[in-house]
Amino acid sequence: MAKISILIDNPGSWAVPYGQELARQLRERGHEVVNVLSPQDIPQGDIVFFLSCEHLIKKDFRNRNTHSVVIHASALPQGKGWSPLSWQVLEGKNEITLTLFEAADEVDAGEVYATATILFEGHELIDEMRQKEGEAIIKLALWFADRYPDVVGTPQKGDESFYPKRTPKDSELDPNKSLVELFNQLRVADNERYPAFFTHRGHTYIINISKRGGSK
Repeated sequence: MAKISILIDNPGSWAVPYGQELARQLRERGHEVVNVLSPQDIPQGDIVFFLSCEHLIKKDFRNRNTHSVVIHASALPQGKGWSPLSWQVLEGKNEITLTLFEAADEVDAGEVYATATILFEGHELIDEMRQKEGEAIIKLALWFADRYPDVVGTPQKGDESFYPKRTPKDSELDPNKSLVELFNQLRVADNERYPAFFTHRGHTYIINISKRGGSK
């Protein structure tokens, strides 16, 4: 049995229900698990999983556990930084690699333990994509916990790239483009936090997108 913490540093994050489901499945495996919302609340233990964290976690907090593990939606060292799933969808990608790795002082720079791939068909909206990502995160975290303490990482290799933080401005649409051209931008728009919008004739209009009979 391992002592495991799951940190999601934003209580409004899309990842919260997946962190709760991960905790449930880990408890079923006999582990002692706690969900926390602040690095200050991380207890001493064996493993802490950082899920969709919006801030870098200081070494003092990471050192409370034997392993501090991150799951990032890119094929590291490519795609370090913020919102990698959204940026890759905007690039036209439908195959996304998730990397499970050890947290380090530098952004997304630690040793890699495992990877997984999620596939999209090109029609999914953000909630559907997050569902696939969340389910893959759970599987990778369980893989790590099932093998603890016999887990060995490998250094990252290759050229690195970085994605910037997304802002509300990134959801602005060009009204001169067609819906087909704008579709990936609409797919990654968050209707609640970062809705798509455009400005026309001196006014700003918000667009909420959902599938008929499907995901919002």
